[in-house]
Amino acid sequence: MRLGIALGYWGRGPNPDHLQLVRDAEELGYDSVWTAESWGSDAFTPLTWFAAHTSRIRLGTAIAQMAARSPTTTAMHALTLDHLSGGRMMLGMGLSGPQVVEGWYGRPFPRSPLTATREYVDVVRQVLRREGPVEVDGRFHAHPYRGEDGTGLGKALKPITHPLRADLPILLGAEGPKNIAQTTRIADGWLPLYWSPTRTDVYEASLTELPEGFTVAPMARAKVCDDVAEGLLPVKAMLGFYIGGMGHATKNFHADLMARMGYEAEARHIQDLFAEGRREEAVLAVPDAFADEISLVGPRERIAERLELWRKGPVTDLLVLSPDPHTMRVLAELNS
Repeated sequence: MRLGIALGYWGRGPNPDHLQLVRDAEELGYDSVWTAESWGSDAFTPLTWFAAHTSRIRLGTAIAQMAARSPTTTAMHALTLDHLSGGRMMLGMGLSGPQVVEGWYGRPFPRSPLTATREYVDVVRQVLRREGPVEVDGRFHAHPYRGEDGTGLGKALKPITHPLRADLPILLGAEGPKNIAQTTRIADGWLPLYWSPTRTDVYEASLTELPEGFTVAPMARAKVCDDVAEGLLPVKAMLGFYIGGMGHATKNFHADLMARMGYEAEARHIQDLFAEGRREEAVLAVPDAFADEISLVGPRERIAERLELWRKGPVTDLLVLSPDPHTMRVLAELNS
């Protein structure tokens, strides 16, 4: 099982410690570093900065939001950074949800998410393969565009720049069972948001036919500490925000996933509290048991024991969220 670090997206501003963390991770033998985006910083620019200051560690977006860019624009970002980094780029993408897509990006959330995802990936792969002009007769991503509000003058094109790798890895952030199953067919890897090594049956039906070499790379917050309950507080804060605030009450993929993992009543309660403006209560309402099973928190010996559970399943890469230097080093030692 490879190790990566997941730095997420910026809050109020850039974290001045991140570059040193990435350098330390590379020295410790970590395989990858991942950035994200929501409605603030973007996912690609920090990776470019990290690429300029490292030589080996792979660079991934977890995730780049599809609504933020047309698929050809996303492909341009990926092929450009792949060249600049010497072939270290991994493209992780996801649809996000209606609240963000329509509220921030000002675009309609696709009524058929599976079709929209499939078309998007098709366009990106055509760009990277550069076998001919990009042509997709798609419902959501038509190339060339032939809509009634267009000029009809669009011409199918292929990229001027020759991509460094036609097989640049594409990973998808998928949460629903059908979306996960499709991911195993059209992508090179899957980026689970929550992964519990004790509840792999939640995903079992979607992962029945994993292709050889397929990447399964969940994110997990890790913290070496003596007090487990205190160490879980940042995990609960993250869960409270994602489950309560990252989506509408009637359509929240994160809350739905928590429900499928056995915590339906708790997920709906967290949503209700968050909607009422009782955010601190929403965080405290996150069950310690749920926060604990999707993270690696506690003394070194406890983390070592729980790390064995992560190795037993289909996980190929463990992406460590919000790492500190001591935790990073301990995980590297335990995983060696």
